[in-house]
Amino acid sequence: MTIAIGQYIPGNSLLHKADPRTKLIMTLFYMVMVLLIKDFIGYGIAATFLIITIVATKIPFKIIIKGLKPIAFLVIFTMVLNTLFYRVSGDPLIDFWIFRIYTEGILFSIRMAIRIVILVSGASLLTYTTSSIALTDGIERLTSPLKKIGFPSHDIAMMMSIALRFIPTFAEEADRIMKAQSARGADFDSKKITEKIKNYIPILVPLIVCAFRRATDLATAMEARCYRGGNGRTRFRVLSFSKADLIILIFCLFLGAAILSEKYLLF
Repeated sequence: MTIAIGQYIPGNSLLHKADPRTKLIMTLFYMVMVLLIKDFIGYGIAATFLIITIVATKIPFKIIIKGLKPIAFLVIFTMVLNTLFYRVSGDPLIDFWIFRIYTEGILFSIRMAIRIVILVSGASLLTYTTSSIALTDGIERLTSPLKKIGFPSHDIAMMMSIALRFIPTFAEEADRIMKAQSARGADFDSKKITEKIKNYIPILVPLIVCAFRRATDLATAMEARCYRGGNGRTRFRVLSFSKADLIILIFCLFLGAAILSEKYLLF
């Protein structure tokens, strides 16, 4: 079982060396730009920038593709719903029973599928190129101004970092449990949905038990190291902006200019 979010792949690329705050801002900016896109040309621009970034990080495309497998059902489900229930004026392309399928609906469902794939791939690059410790520091530093109104920035950053860190761990644990259940006769490849659901239920109990056990072990380890929150803590690595961050910022500005120009000026 492959989960993209939460994994970190060490490297020496420009994106790996950049400040985690820059990468967080870049990811949010990229997501906003993708959400503004309404046509295939815009998605082509966003996909081109994403491919350039993936090539620059030297992360194999097969890892990106494997990371998209868990959302395959979501993409297909979204496409089916948008195709069947999209309504416009005019004659439908296909008309059967209570469903009317329009050409516009098919194109809209394809655009939504492309949007989901691009958003997930872009978000995955953040964790592929940023360790959980650096990500925690970046989130805490970005939200530190909110401490003046009582926002627990360190605690929130720590919880988010731990959650991201344990996503692939629990995915591996679920895969191990599934293999053990398969050895005992469970059929996870059944074509019947009810049978699949029935076979997946026994996985939940040992997975929940494993989650509580790991949480207890983590809490014990943190207490043994005298962890008491963010007050008075120092950092081994002090975050600072560099030329890599400037290059990434310029790259993001080019992306924003290209998407906004295509959306409001060219077409």
